[in-house]
Amino acid sequence: MHNEQQHTNSANMNLQDDTADAYHLATLSIRTGHSRTHEGEHAEPIFPTSSFVFSSAADAAARFVEGATGNIYSRFTNPTVRCFEERLAAMEGGASCVATASGMGAILSLCMALLKAGDHVVCSDSVFGSIITLFNRYMMKFGVEVTYVPPQQLDAWRAAVKANTKLFFLETPSNPLSVIGDIRGIADIAHAHGVLLAVDNCFCTPALQKPLQLGADIVIHSATKYLDGQGRVVGGAVVGSKALPGKDVVGKDVFGFLRTAGPSMSPFNAWVFLKGLETLELRMRAHSAAALELAEWLEQQPKVKRVHYAGLTSHPQHALAAKQQTGFGGIIAFEVQGERAAAWAFIDATRMVSITANLGDVKSTITHPATTTHGRITPAERERAGITESLLRVSVGLEDLRDLKADLQRGLDAI
Repeated sequence: MHNEQQHTNSANMNLQDDTADAYHLATLSIRTGHSRTHEGEHAEPIFPTSSFVFSSAADAAARFVEGATGNIYSRFTNPTVRCFEERLAAMEGGASCVATASGMGAILSLCMALLKAGDHVVCSDSVFGSIITLFNRYMMKFGVEVTYVPPQQLDAWRAAVKANTKLFFLETPSNPLSVIGDIRGIADIAHAHGVLLAVDNCFCTPALQKPLQLGADIVIHSATKYLDGQGRVVGGAVVGSKALPGKDVVGKDVFGFLRTAGPSMSPFNAWVFLKGLETLELRMRAHSAAALELAEWLEQQPKVKRVHYAGLTSHPQHALAAKQQTGFGGIIAFEVQGERAAAWAFIDATRMVSITANLGDVKSTITHPATTTHGRITPAERERAGITESLLRVSVGLEDLRDLKADLQRGLDAI
């Protein structure tokens, strides 16, 4: 509890109680989750330990099988990881959070916790390629049905619902085309049929978009991206809504899978993510401002056929993005004149931008989605997702924009 009587050098600075609602995002991103130890440390400590010591045999039994609070084993209970989980839950306005070893680990954990053979998932057809691979090659193998729909078409979501539908999965803005799904509208359709809606908030983060406030039940993160923000570590997270009475899907079911199967986040990675969260809001505003200026510049280039960025007024869902987001993020996709050879020539001509498929870094990155992020799905699946051979994706970093434009001009000059 944060109050005047407890505000000492050894105070508990955890704002993940009822007082958290009184604080703004920048404060939550810095102050939430840290319960100071008897040492009175100011910064969050790392607990690099595999296990924890019990005061007695009875204490051990109480924690293992009787549900008593306290740390047991770092596969599923670690103070540093818990600090990250509580901080991210507070920032998203959620009730609970489970941290995982990667973003795909978060999605797998959600699926394993919620789905069984015979269940049905409705998924946006404009998602990260590995999500399609997870559903088509693995979840379907165990008897889960999946239907893909255009994320922007509410009628398609409504028409896809079956008696056995358990989950809607939406990524908005989508990777890499920035297709926007109407979170409120899709949530209303899901809830009318007793279906849960999970939203991948990787591109916006809680700094720019709050899916739970718009009706989503679950938020997914690849923490590797903007939550870290400097390309240092890999991790993921699942955040559950407060508006699920009697159904603590994340805190009970997803956590139960993590405890058993162990796709766990390491304490060191959690500590790095905590440091990333402290500057998240500042970084997301800077990424968004730079990306908008760069997208407007690219749209004027004769060798660029089309720019996909929701911040542009030419984007077909610009108004919806402006309604449910407070910024447009740092990811731009654009199509150049020509096909794969032209796209590759563009990439190879750059000198500063990093050629890597990661995104959300302070360093700008560039990739060719058709042969990287979406390279393992079939040509038909790529076509459905709108991934063409001429498409490039740039994650706009925090370098001087004049230098970034000059580097991309080298790419344009090469085609």
